[in-house]
Parts: sequence; structure tokens; C-alpha cells
Amino acid sequence: MYSKLPASIAALIVIASTFPGVQTGFAQPLPDSMRVKVDNIFKRWDSTGSPGCVVGIVRNDSLVYARGYGLANVEDNVPNTPQSVYYICSLAKQFTGYAVVLLARQGKLKLDDDIHLYLPWMADFGHKITIRNLLNHTSGIRDEADMARISGLPLEGRLTQQMAVDIIKRQRTLNFIPGEMYGYSNSNYVLLAEIVKVASGKEFSSFVADAIFSPLGMTHSGFMDDSRDIVKERAAPYYYKDGRSCYNGFQYANVLGAGSLFSTVDDMARWAINFYLPRVGDTKDIEQLVQKGKLNNGRENNYALGISVDSSRGWKMYSHNGSLAGYVTHIRVYPDLKIGFIIFSNAGDGRIFSTAESLAGLFIPDKFSKTVAQIDSSTAFLKNPGSFRPIEGDYLAGNGYLRNFAIRNGQLWMNEGSLMVQASGDTICELGYPDFKYVFHVNGKESTVDFYGPFLREPQPLRFIKLVRGLQLSDKELQAYTGIYYSQELLCSNQIVIKGHQLFYTSNQYPDAKITLMGKDDLLSDYNFFSHVKILRNGANKIVGFEVSNEDTRNLKFDKVE
Repeated sequence: MYSKLPASIAALIVIASTFPGVQTGFAQPLPDSMRVKVDNIFKRWDSTGSPGCVVGIVRNDSLVYARGYGLANVEDNVPNTPQSVYYICSLAKQFTGYAVVLLARQGKLKLDDDIHLYLPWMADFGHKITIRNLLNHTSGIRDEADMARISGLPLEGRLTQQMAVDIIKRQRTLNFIPGEMYGYSNSNYVLLAEIVKVASGKEFSSFVADAIFSPLGMTHSGFMDDSRDIVKERAAPYYYKDGRSCYNGFQYANVLGAGSLFSTVDDMARWAINFYLPRVGDTKDIEQLVQKGKLNNGRENNYALGISVDSSRGWKMYSHNGSLAGYVTHIRVYPDLKIGFIIFSNAGDGRIFSTAESLAGLFIPDKFSKTVAQIDSSTAFLKNPGSFRPIEGDYLAGNGYLRNFAIRNGQLWMNEGSLMVQASGDTICELGYPDFKYVFHVNGKESTVDFYGPFLREPQPLRFIKLVRGLQLSDKELQAYTGIYYSQELLCSNQIVIKGHQLFYTSNQYPDAKITLMGKDDLLSDYNFFSHVKILRNGANKIVGFEVSNEDTRNLKFDKVE
């Protein structure tokens, strides 16, 4: 599936030529002064002994600048270049979305078709789920990767397409009624890959290659059907220990549609240009791809068909992030300005996302004046820290989101790492993000927080309720929680035991995890997939099971069997 790439002989390549088949004369290479500014943004990743990133800048019909920083392979001292082949994580979803658009144009499917027309083996959830629901992440179907973790697949294991499909097949309940809200779930795009296969009569990877990659000249891009495939010039993923030495990441997921796509900055530049100068499909197809979703109540959802449609610096922007096993990826395109930015990193560093806005700032005028986003952290000191003491603590939302607020050295912090700014009265926002607002309500010992944000897909506001951390119970009281809990949907069990006057989750797949009681019916733990467990009781107040909720999963039921 992958052809051999040109030898990587330099970490820096500036491209001034245009792509074959596209009109010439629109773009000029960047002047030296601008190259220096771009390089300064990525200098922290420009080390001869560490993993780094690759950056591409598209303008009009050309890739006007592309450079690799750091190493694609630390063990063999191979530099990153624009030809380094990257696993691009969730950036794969836009190609899956476009494959569906092209099939719809051919009359082989309709976006409002019930998915059971193509996937008759899916359970009947009591609500119609359409292809459009999958595309917009409004189906309510739980994330298969999260289900795999809960059922016991360790991160060192392999999640294949067939395993993912089998997990989804067993689901009998949803996170929410289809169309009621937005809930990002990789399962949606796993199912779309299966639908493309049925509707096209081809293997998913073959259809996308024939319909998109080949016509665009993306000769070094392809979906990996088998995790054992050899990928020439692959950039290896890494993480850092203590911010210094790096270690190998492990690409544990190999599911089609949602991921499993390898590409290069050179190839992705061709795709970015296709958003405003389409060579595959036409303008109407692109308009379909970037059509925002709508919830049942008519409210728009910024997630379109595998791509987000937002604004940046006052301009329309198509964008998507990706992150898995040390790979961090980002693409953004400003169609009205005919400019785009591509960033692939193998350093496992989420800070790479913030560089995209810095990069855009070098090229794109800001239609708006400076706001709170540019204020200095010194302004985050609270005028009266004592007035915020009552709001300190842990808060839980109905969807499983957790927030902790604490005052340190006269400043208010959220989840330890986010510095908050007092906007007015009981309203705070995260430093640099004035549109993300938290409004506190204190009534005696009870506190709640209402969260408002432009990218919040939940019905607004999202309400957080303060929890009581570390409830102390006697061993006799703790005994009521112990036992084996079984999930019919995942065919797996977890056990709660007492060790040293403390409750723990225990299983054969994972190390034991300490349970923290946040009230008698709310359990937290260090398992991110068991971040919140709600105890279920019968009419006699006896524990009969629990429901798991986290940022990907809601109300997954486990019955107490022993």
C-alpha cells in the first residue's frame, strides 16, 4: 500500500514549485525574515537528539514552506522531514467523511439513511440513528476505545477493526438519544468505514485510495488495514520522562475510519488545497463536507463531516486535532484566505496544538482587538482570595466531567494546571480563554458551578455539583460495596474489595486502583475510564450495581452478581 519515499537527506526543505495539474503563479516562497519567525515558534522541538515535528504552510495552490524539526527516529538519528510518514490520528476522519460525501453523490447512500440499512447487525436502540448522526458525532454510540479499556484491553494491547466492531455490536444502550447532543466518539467513524465498504463494494482503504488519494497525488498516504504492515520512512512516536529523556510510544489502536491513516506533510498539503481549489469532487461536495451538524432542537453543532467549522482571528476556519500514543497532529485551513497550516509531531507533547494559533498569527490579520486572551498572568491574582475559599473543592457534572478548584499563592487554579482569572463577581475564566466561563453559586455548604463555552456541545450551562471528598466509613459500612460487578454489554467484570480499611477496584487486567468516596453513592478512582462511578440501590437501599461515566462514556451499567 505504501510506496518507497525519497531518501531523507535534510531536515529543511523549502518548496516553491506548485502541484501537478494545478494552475501556477499564485504563491511565492517565504522570505527569510518570515522563515526565521516560523522557526522560532518551533525551536523547542528543534533538537538533534530528540523527537520533534514537521510543519507545512499552504498558500493558494502551493506548499510554500515545509520543514522538519528534531528527529523522526531517535534510535537511528533520522531527522524529521516533510517526507516523514506520520500516523495522523483523528485527522483521518475528514477523509472518511469525504468518502461518504462522494458515495452520496454517486447515489450509493443518503446521509439521512438509517445505519441499519448497511449494518443490519447493529442493535436496535429504540431510536433511529442516521449516517449523518455518525458523521456529526450525535449518535450517542459509546467510544469503542473507552469500552475496550473498561473491558480490560491494556494500552499495550492492540485494538483492531474487528475487535472494535465486536465491541460496538454488543452495546445495547446509548450515551444519549441520537441528535440530542454532541458526543465525540471514535465508534461513529469505525461504523462509517464499514458503511463505506458496504455501499462501495470495496474495502474501505481501497475505496479511499482510488477516490481521494490517487486523484490528488497523495502517493505516500494510506489507511493501514493490518498493524503489521511495513511503512517506509515512518516517524516513530515518543513520550518524555520528567520533561527530559524520551521513551517509545506504542500505537495501540488500528481501527479504520477513525484513525489508522499514515500521511506526510507533502501529501496533506494537497488535501488542504482541495478545500478551496477542489480537484477531487467539486465545490458542492466540499460544501457538504463542511456543513455543520444540527441537534434535534435546531442548535448548530460546529462539527461537520469529519472536520470542525469554527473561526479564528475572525476568519472561517476548518480544523481538526489528533493525538495517539505520542503522535500529535493538527490541520487548519482558512478557505476565504486560501491558506492552511499542517503540524505533525512525534514528541507526545500537547503544547504543539497552541503553536497552530501562533503560526496563524504570523500570516493572518486579526479582525478583533486584543482581549483577555493577551493579559499577563500577574493579573490572575485574586483581590480577595478569602472570598473564593468556599468554592474550593471537587465538582462533578452529569456527563462525568470532573473539575477541581484550589487557591495557591493568591491565585485560583483549575485541575492543578489551569490558571483562572476573575472576570466579575463570581464569574471566572481560564487565562487566555475569556469565552470559557465558570459561574459559581454558593448556598450555605452547597456549591454549584455553571460552565459556558463556545465549543460546549452540551445544553448550556453545564452544571457541576460540589462533592464531599474522602467520606470515611467503617469496615462494616464499606463491606456493602464489596463484590463482583458484571457488564452484559462488555462481557467483563470488576471487583470491589477492602484492603487496609480502604476500597479498591481489582481485576486481572489492571493494577488495583484506590477508590475515593465522594458521598455514599459517588466513587472516584485513578482509572481514567472509571473516573466516576454512581452506585445503584434497590428500594431497600441495598447496592445492586453501579454505572460508569467519564468524558467518553455515560451510564454504562454493571450489575452486582456476588
